[in-house]
Amino acid sequence: MDWGYLADLADKVARSIAASWAIVEKDDVKQEILLHAYECRPAIEANYANEDFLWKIFKKAGVQYASRERDYRDLMDDQYYYTPDEAKAAVKTFLYTDEELGKLLGRRDDLLRCRVSDGLMSARMDAQAAMPRLNQRQQQLLLRRYLYGLPIETGADEVALSRAVVALARQMNRVLRTK
Repeated sequence: MDWGYLADLADKVARSIAASWAIVEKDDVKQEILLHAYECRPAIEANYANEDFLWKIFKKAGVQYASRERDYRDLMDDQYYYTPDEAKAAVKTFLYTDEELGKLLGRRDDLLRCRVSDGLMSARMDAQAAMPRLNQRQQQLLLRRYLYGLPIETGADEVALSRAVVALARQMNRVLRTK
């Protein structure tokens, strides 16, 4: 296996990722891609002749790195950071209209099982803006469980729901930082 060839390909992939993710630099992405290639040597060796496949592996590793860096920056900046539990609570508020929720402000609600606050109202608005950014399955699972209160049918759907909650929280944080 020629690591020079892999380094050149990693450089091209890193350049394309760094161009679309301002949070990372090309050299950092390249280093992360090469580390991933080293850790996944058997898969790389098995598909060494297929440059398209290698590009996809490198692209995925680079984008995951860029996403981790962005999430870390979001967590450490001075703006609010939504957690998955807050994302769940925000989805539950979709049960009410804005007017109904406004009347509950400052009071405890039995359906939501919490005190309705300004923070919950803000989270609701950010969740409404973030929901369309999720894929259709994630939206359906979130609404099924947290809005309609229906049980999740399979173990795979449970895992997908858990990932959907995390994805919603991430998108809510993205919405918050792009306002």
